[in-house]
Amino acid sequence: MGFLFSFRHKRKATDRALSEAIQNIFGYRPKNVSIYELAFRHKSAATHVSNGVKHCNERLEYLGDAVLGSVVADFLFKKFPFKDEGFLTEMRSRIVSRSNLNMLSRKLGLNKLVRSGKESGIQGSSIHGDAFEAFVGAVYLDKGYQFTKNMIIRQIIQTHLDIDELMLREINFKSKVIEWAQKEKKNVEYKLVHEAENGKNGKLYTIELEIENEVAGRGQDYSIKKAEQHASRKAWEETIRDLEGNNV
Repeated sequence: MGFLFSFRHKRKATDRALSEAIQNIFGYRPKNVSIYELAFRHKSAATHVSNGVKHCNERLEYLGDAVLGSVVADFLFKKFPFKDEGFLTEMRSRIVSRSNLNMLSRKLGLNKLVRSGKESGIQGSSIHGDAFEAFVGAVYLDKGYQFTKNMIIRQIIQTHLDIDELMLREINFKSKVIEWAQKEKKNVEYKLVHEAENGKNGKLYTIELEIENEVAGRGQDYSIKKAEQHASRKAWEETIRDLEGNNV
């Protein structure tokens, strides 16, 4: 009986602390704090429920990704009425990129709320960006679409993002490809398929980018890193961006 009381007391204290943290960051108290607790539970700290399903934030991440993509697409469509579809797609991709969501999670302090297991060892990867998306999914379930939309635009995009800077930022296509591959659980490999002496310019390198063992892009340059960027750009513009554009 004492153990059960102690467990309930600790759970209430944990819920209260999480609720207060969300209120401090976003100015509102959750209705259903358990959804938010789940949003910050990484799969490495998951508990199993019936039929082997993991009790972690992956399903909320899926939902939050869709909601966030919809809100950002609507925001950009209205902010840039004379820009074409390619520009809007690229800007949305920059805003919802894993590196940008990781940054936002740290900037807002959401990273401090993430629970992960000892075996995760991935603090430099996508764990915080994933939790950010899961949090958006939790807000949507707890408060509805309009509340979530207003929060994302007013308290995240307009407060913590410099849209003009994002427009001018040079694109690291290799990072974009790797982020996409991590998100979609695709195997990506860069292969040096040819190198040739080219007089005073030195060696000319040819790199092929393979996704799931199929060539998706090829690039050439006198630097291996630049050749990888060229291959990544070709793969992104000819294959991956179309898939991203359909993932709203």
